[in-house]
Parts: sequence; C-alpha cells; structure tokens
Amino acid sequence: MMAAPELEVQSLSAVCDLEWCEKSEETHDPQIELETTSLQEPPNPSEPLRPRDCVVPVVFPGPVSQEGCCRFTCELLKHIMYQRQQLPLPYEQLKHFYRKPPQVVTGSGRKLAEEVVKKKPRATAEVSSRKCQQTLAELESVLSHLEGLFARTLVPRVLILLGGNALSPKEFYELDLSRLVPNSMDPSLSTAVCLRRLFRAIFMADVFSELQVPPLMGTIVMAQGHRDCGEDWFRPKLNYRVPSRGHKLTVTLSCGQPPIPATAWEDYIWFQAPVTLKGFHE
Repeated sequence: MMAAPELEVQSLSAVCDLEWCEKSEETHDPQIELETTSLQEPPNPSEPLRPRDCVVPVVFPGPVSQEGCCRFTCELLKHIMYQRQQLPLPYEQLKHFYRKPPQVVTGSGRKLAEEVVKKKPRATAEVSSRKCQQTLAELESVLSHLEGLFARTLVPRVLILLGGNALSPKEFYELDLSRLVPNSMDPSLSTAVCLRRLFRAIFMADVFSELQVPPLMGTIVMAQGHRDCGEDWFRPKLNYRVPSRGHKLTVTLSCGQPPIPATAWEDYIWFQAPVTLKGFHE
C-alpha cells in the first residue's frame, strides 16, 4: 500500500516548513501541471520520451547556488526512497529513531516497553536495527560524496535508478539541473524556499499515487560531471546511455534565464556511485 497522506507530509518535515501555503510572497507560482512531454529537446536523439514518461517543471524566480543544487539532489533521493517504500520511515525520522541512545524506563514506561518486547522479539529487533544501520551508513556515504562531487564540478543531470541495473532499471528518476545558470551575479535564492517550491510541484503532480507497491530494490545513483573534475569515488561511465525502459519521472529545474548552451556539456560524462543502496522493511 502507498504511504498514508500524513506520513507523506512528515517525510518532508525536516526539509520544508509546510507553512508555504501562508507565505504567498515566497511561493507564488504559476499553476504547475503534470506533463507528458519534455519541455526541452532531449540531449540525445536516441533517448525519446515514452508514453509513461512524466515531466514536472519547476521554475525558480532567480538563480540558485551550487550548494542548493546539491541539496535538491540529496533531498529528492531521500524522498524517493521513502515514497517507493525502500525505507519504512522518512530518512530523518529513521536516523533519529535508530540512533537514539537506549533509555532506562520505570513504572508504566517499563510495562509499555515489556509489551513492545513481547510483540517484537529481541532477536528480530536486533536484525532490523542492523539492517537499518547498514542502510543509513550506505545512504549517508552517497549523500556525503554527492556533496564532494557538486563542490568539484557543475552537475547538469542526476539519475536515481530503482530495481534492475543501471542499464535497465524498473523505475528511474531524473533531476535536470542543466537549465540553471551557475555563478550568476545576482544573489542566490534561499535554498529552503526553493525546496518548498520543488516539493510543492511534486506533491501537486501526484507522481507516486498510481504506482504499484514495489518490492525491496537496489537504488543506484548516477550524476554527470566534467570528465576532468578529479572525482575518485564515483566511477566514470564513459559510454553510459540513459535507459530506454522503465517508468521514468523527470524533474526539470530552471531559473527564468537563458539556459546554458548544450555545447557547454560536451565534456561532461556520467559517474556512478560504487554503492548500490539496499532498502529494508521492518
């Protein structure tokens, strides 16, 4: 079953203050609709859009920083893993729950704890905790190295691939950053405000509700970067081609300014994270 609406809202509680509804001056957008055709020419003619492809366009009213682009990527990765039920709780809640130090309980608290233990044997709880710790460690490693990659090079596109393999995933999600103009002379927008706008568009598009409940799947992260950026953790994939099968969602970001010419990306290649993220169920 898909996550309950209240949990869906909780998944972004650490990312965005949902009071954006009351802050019209910060989040005034033209109506954003789910589209089935791309807003730009595909970067490669051999990568046509397919009937199941969806595009969610998001336009920011000004430039965003490179750090903001990295944050968009990391938060989208965490959100997708939760929405596609590869994590039993939103990332921030999961980290807090499984990283809390053990507490001494007395009285009624002890009785409640004893009831919980009866329902969930200690051995089962320990196995679940180990799986969670491993998943969190792997995810945090990918998030940390994404920060390093964004610090070294512009990143025009990111892929989050679920199931199958990098060439033929069951689902894949693309974040298109190529229309954002870096190093603008104008001050960058608040990352928090941009995150609210980004996830508002995803909520309005309702892109997850019609998908079937998935099994546990491996998650692969790929990102484009300059071939000479000096990246030594992500593995270069010189001949990689974006998959032509699987359910695809593309989120395109732009800032209302002329995009960078396509020729500027000719020396950019795909890099693949050496870790396949493995989700877990409680």
